[in-house]
Amino acid sequence: MSDLLPLFPLPSTVLFPNVFLPLHVFEPRYRDMVRDALDSDRLIGTVLLKSGWERDYEGRPPVFPVGCSGVITHVEQLADGRYNIVLRGVDRFRIAAEEHGRSYRRALVEPLGERGLTADERAALRHQRAKLEALLTPAVEKAGADPGTASAMADEEFVHALAQYLDLEPLEKQALLERECLCSRAESLVELLEMKVMMARTPGLSSLAH
Repeated sequence: MSDLLPLFPLPSTVLFPNVFLPLHVFEPRYRDMVRDALDSDRLIGTVLLKSGWERDYEGRPPVFPVGCSGVITHVEQLADGRYNIVLRGVDRFRIAAEEHGRSYRRALVEPLGERGLTADERAALRHQRAKLEALLTPAVEKAGADPGTASAMADEEFVHALAQYLDLEPLEKQALLERECLCSRAESLVELLEMKVMMARTPGLSSLAH
């Protein structure tokens, strides 16, 4: 990862390691960012904007300190200078300090690598994955998809793909990204899905939650 990582603040999207994210880049400052990244190591750091970002969007509104770097795997430059890009998540990181010398934001970051799991944690992860697969099977079958496709995915790919692609609130996804290891991320994801299933089955509970 570069000493200074370009930051792409997003209002409602959270990137996870080894998951793909298509983005349309149209603002001049972020066109600069993509162009510079393509001339360098192709890495961009995505971070979630904090509530109230609209008041200072043209400036540097507050972002959550933990984000995920992504490498540009596909790029299409349009005739008017906009870009369509695809990022593949690489590493979680924590912002240490920001630098303000460019039109876009850059930061010194501390990579947050995935720590190895103990034997007990690996067993717990298998248990949580089985719960996730059971929770998702009805929806997968209803959509006409093959439940075996998810079963063939590696644990990290499976958990992170669910965390990114499921219809969760941005703050829920951010909380998952900040969990310290894959096992705790899977456990939190199970708790979220079980809560949503319970709310969907209980008339009136959803409105009370708000």
